[in-house]
Amino acid sequence: MEKTKNILPNESEEIFLTDGGLETTLVFLEGFDLPYFAAFDLLKNKEGYKALKNYYTRYLKIAKEYKTNFILESPTWRINPDWIEKIGYSRNSLAELNEKAVALLADLKAEFSNDINSILISGCVGPRGDGYVPGDCMNIDEAQQYHSEQIKALSHTSVDFISALTMNYPEEVIGIVRAAESFSLPVVISFTVETNGKLPTGMSLKEAIEKTDQSVAVPPLYFMINCAHPTHFFNELKENKNEKWVKRIKGIRANASCKSHAELDEATELDRGTPEELAKEYKGLKDFFPHLNVFGGCCGTDEEHIVEILKTLS
Repeated sequence: MEKTKNILPNESEEIFLTDGGLETTLVFLEGFDLPYFAAFDLLKNKEGYKALKNYYTRYLKIAKEYKTNFILESPTWRINPDWIEKIGYSRNSLAELNEKAVALLADLKAEFSNDINSILISGCVGPRGDGYVPGDCMNIDEAQQYHSEQIKALSHTSVDFISALTMNYPEEVIGIVRAAESFSLPVVISFTVETNGKLPTGMSLKEAIEKTDQSVAVPPLYFMINCAHPTHFFNELKENKNEKWVKRIKGIRANASCKSHAELDEATELDRGTPEELAKEYKGLKDFFPHLNVFGGCCGTDEEHIVEILKTLS
């Protein structure tokens, strides 16, 4: 296959695949100890580096087989100032850690560039606090200043855009979008929701998306929902199907489990759900919202879930 230029999901109707639950796969299925769910910590030795490379390779092979585009999401969700210091890294190592994580993905992109039409590298940014609990919320200026350090580091790598995953309140999101703009990087925003389809703060997706778009000079490329089961947000989207904010959502990275965030936080065993049932939920979303074209997984999902999703969508 002749390699074409990178096509962004918001510029195309084609399917863009991404990976599943990176951290839950590494912890529960492969037996790694990830401090604070920080996958980047594996880059410190050859065994961990190999595990990460093998993880992404498995998903790239799926994209190759099913002839989809692919988004390589960097294992940098926890590489922001507060989290790396909690894990025991020097704040001065932040740039080096981000660069090392993206370099791994750049090597994989080169390896598969002749097999997959468009491979994008996304620089993943996570929340300053807990992804499930919006404590110690920042205002917009504080969020921009805080996340600028990591986004600046990512701007010196080969990322195609920034993705902020598991976000739970709009002020932090707006700060991230403004920080990305200041470094001339496009950005994708992915909110997480509770079982009632609302953000952990109680704000609706509608309000969060509209507030974000209205508060920045350059809006996100698109929005996503991650770290929630489709049954938690399908009705919220269905009831507002024809509204502009719903059409701004292009991607889904759902949990395998129907459990709430609180239940998942307390779980000591992995809940993989049923891959076939999760695939049916994705099919229902795609049928109802044809504009969706970015599909991956979050907690509890692995290659089996992604393959089932692709089989159902094809």
